[in-house]
Amino acid sequence: MPEQKLKLREVIVVEGRYDRNTLSQVVDALIFETGGFGIFHHPEKLEALRMLAEQRGLIILTDSDGAGFVIRNRLKGLLPQNRIRQAYVPAVEGKEKRKEKPSRQGLLGVEGMRPEVLIEALRRAGATENDNEPWASSALFFSLGLTGKNGSVQLRKKLAESLDLPADISQTDLKKAVSTLLTETELRELLSRLTSG
Repeated sequence: MPEQKLKLREVIVVEGRYDRNTLSQVVDALIFETGGFGIFHHPEKLEALRMLAEQRGLIILTDSDGAGFVIRNRLKGLLPQNRIRQAYVPAVEGKEKRKEKPSRQGLLGVEGMRPEVLIEALRRAGATENDNEPWASSALFFSLGLTGKNGSVQLRKKLAESLDLPADISQTDLKKAVSTLLTETELRELLSRLTSG
């Protein structure tokens, strides 16, 4: 496990929550889950990915099995190609600890990779290190009623949806996305509109 997480500018696109959990232990970046093929049934999630691609660039990091390549190739066809980079994990036989049996092709997915393998895959894809902290802090979210108050959950959902982000995005990822997509003034104005209706 690396001592300090690698801070990346690009949004990393993974298939599921276990991939996201594994990756979030080694990198500090906005990580977007596709929910497997589920993303193709949610135009709002695809639109959020388009917007994030334009703002920060995307790195697609799917499993090395057939399903992973189908998701990767479909996304490549739906998103701005000049804003996408591809990261590949090696095809390693095995099974993740949480699973009773291996995947159909018997390969480890992103969640089964060692931290150094994931970091190397991202570096080979051309990931850009970013030392800038998101300006949207926990203290700011609290002061704006986005956390710690009655109605905070609903307000975060409204904010996420107004930015074409998934309603169930985590607080941490919402802060990162807001820091990318808006200025503090724009955030305050948007929240004022969302709460006045």
